[in-house]
Amino acid sequence: MNRRKFGSSFVIFIMGAILGVHGDAHALSLSDLTNAQASQGLKTALEKGAIAAVNTLGQANGFLGNDKVRIPLPGYLEDAAKLLRSFGQGARLDELILAMNQAAETAVPLARDMLVSAVKSMNVQDAKKILSGGDTSVTEFFAEKTRQPLNQKFLPIVTKTTARANLAEKYNQVAGKAAGMGLIKGDQASIEQYVTGKTLDGLYYMIGEEEKKIRQDPVGTGSAVLQKVFGALKS
Repeated sequence: MNRRKFGSSFVIFIMGAILGVHGDAHALSLSDLTNAQASQGLKTALEKGAIAAVNTLGQANGFLGNDKVRIPLPGYLEDAAKLLRSFGQGARLDELILAMNQAAETAVPLARDMLVSAVKSMNVQDAKKILSGGDTSVTEFFAEKTRQPLNQKFLPIVTKTTARANLAEKYNQVAGKAAGMGLIKGDQASIEQYVTGKTLDGLYYMIGEEEKKIRQDPVGTGSAVLQKVFGALKS
């Protein structure tokens, strides 16, 4: 099957699912279809999942109270945590953990507009890739479109919040030297960059969880469009 024919068939399939057409797909006229119409169902799914993830994480204890996304001490410091606690540094470590997770909770709501913009920019090729992908193809779409700019957007917020914990500055000094000696990974040499990366990991993880819910139970989402699109995929 050549690429042009495959693309046309894909558009027909999407429109058939969205409009609830169960007869001969070729009854639809390609001249009446637009990219916006063809991808509307998936755009609904993407936006729904992204907003749900942001709302879940961007609240008090959104990270700290969730075992799946809670941000732990970086490996270098985590390994030394027991020793540090035995030296009476437990409260300062807990303060840093709290600051890291609060920084993530503060930063995540800033992602909403950028995630929605990514949805609006989705084209038919993006939709095809998502439909033919696995259970985390939506997550991969968002990461590809937004991870780098969100990293830049989150970093100042994370820096401001972690600065409240005096240990952050001391950690960076020690970790920077350790990184120079090859003892720790580069992204762990800065507490701010470490937290920013973990914040993004948590955001995309939660988007993935929302995506799985939609794929597994499109009826349960309460959206007729999602039911038709993903219901057709399950049939």
